[in-house]
Amino acid sequence: MNTGQTTLSLKTMIEDLAKIGQTDDGGVTRLLYTSEWFQAQQTIKDWFDEQGLTPFFDDIGNVYGRVEGTNKEEPVVLTGSHIDTVVNGGKYDGAYGVLASLVAVSELVKEHGQPKRTIDVIAFCEEEGSRFPLNFWGSGKLTGIHEGKDYHSVRDIHGKSFIDAMHEKGFGLGHFQDPLRNDVACFVELHIEQGAILEDAGETLGIVKSIVGQRRFIFTVTGESNHAGTTPMNKRKDAMSVASQLVHKLIQTGHEMDDHFVATVGQMTVTPNTPNVIPGKVDFTLDIRHHRSTTLDTYHEHINTFVKELAGSDVGISVQQYSDVVPVDMEESLQAIAHDYAKQQQLSYRYMYSGAGHDAQILGAAVPTCLLFVPSVKGISHSPYEFTNHSDLQVGVSALKHVIYQLAYK
Repeated sequence: MNTGQTTLSLKTMIEDLAKIGQTDDGGVTRLLYTSEWFQAQQTIKDWFDEQGLTPFFDDIGNVYGRVEGTNKEEPVVLTGSHIDTVVNGGKYDGAYGVLASLVAVSELVKEHGQPKRTIDVIAFCEEEGSRFPLNFWGSGKLTGIHEGKDYHSVRDIHGKSFIDAMHEKGFGLGHFQDPLRNDVACFVELHIEQGAILEDAGETLGIVKSIVGQRRFIFTVTGESNHAGTTPMNKRKDAMSVASQLVHKLIQTGHEMDDHFVATVGQMTVTPNTPNVIPGKVDFTLDIRHHRSTTLDTYHEHINTFVKELAGSDVGISVQQYSDVVPVDMEESLQAIAHDYAKQQQLSYRYMYSGAGHDAQILGAAVPTCLLFVPSVKGISHSPYEFTNHSDLQVGVSALKHVIYQLAYK
C-alpha cells in the first residue's frame, strides 16, 4: 500500500467535493435534492466508475459503487456514509466516510483481486435532516423504516414540497431500483468524531460501542399579531413571549438531566418577523439525545408538563415529533476486528459512545454494524472550521480497509 499516494488521492477528493456547495466562508451547504446535492452525488458516481466500481443509483438517490464477489449468493458487505451537509457545514462530515470507503475498497481490489463477498460502497442521499423535517432518509429507506409513511405534506422552510423536490431530480419515479434491501450482511462506517474526546486523549482511533438515541420535535406557539405600540402588555397574545419561556424551560431541564443528556433548540421561525408587530406565531425545533431510552422518556414527560403549564387562552402550543431514533449498540464481533487491528498496529485507541447520530445507527438496528472514529481538531464539526489531520484520516482508511478485508475476503 502506497500511503502517500492514497493520502494525496483522498485529500484531493475531499477538497474537490467540498467545492460543490462551497460557501463564502469556506463551509459547505449541500441539502437534499438541491442542484449542489445532485452534482455531488453524480461526482461520487463518476469517481466510482473511474476506480473500477460499478456505479448505480437507487430510486431515492442513494448512489452505489459495487465490486462483485465470487460468491454471488452471499449477502453484501456495505460501507460508506452520506454526502449531504448541514447549512454551512464542514467538508469532512459524511463525505470522508464515503471517500475513505472508495479508497479502501479500490486498494483492496488492486492488492487482493476479486473479493468472496460483494462489496457495495454507498453515498447515502441524506442523513442530516437539514432541509426537510425528516432525517436518515437514505439509510431509512434502505432498511425499511420509512415504509408505509406518507411524506406528501412534508415541506422545507420555503414551502417546497419534499415529493416535488425528489421528483425534480428524477427520483421517486420508479426509474431506478427500489432502495429497500434485504441482501446486506453487515455495514461498516468510518466518520470523524465530531467531538474532542480522541484529540484530548491523544488517541487516533475510536471504536464505537453504541450510538445515542435522538428525538426531534417541532413546537408551534400560536398567538395573535398586533400593533407593537398600541397594544397594552396585559392585552397581548404574544407568541414570542410564551415561546421564550418554553425554550428556557426546555434548556434548563436539559442541564438538570445527567451529564450525557443534551437538548438543543436549533431553528426558530417568527411570524410576521417584523420589529413593530407582536409575533403571532413562533415555530422552533428541539433535538434531544441520550444513550438510554428511559432518560429520553423522562425528558419527554417534562415536555408534556411544560406545554400544559404554558398553553391557555392567550396562546396555543402544539408539538409534532418527527424523529425518534432509538439508541443502538454496535456489533461486538466487528468491534473486535477493529480492536485487534489497533493492537497489532500499536495504535492509540479507545472504545467510546457516539453522541451524534449516524447512518450506522439505522443500519445497526437491522444488520451487524461497525462504526469507527478518527479525531476532530478541537472537536469542531458542522462548521467551516471542521478539520481532521490527514495522518489521522489515513489511519482511519487503513483500519477500515482491514475490517472490510476480514469481512469480504476471509
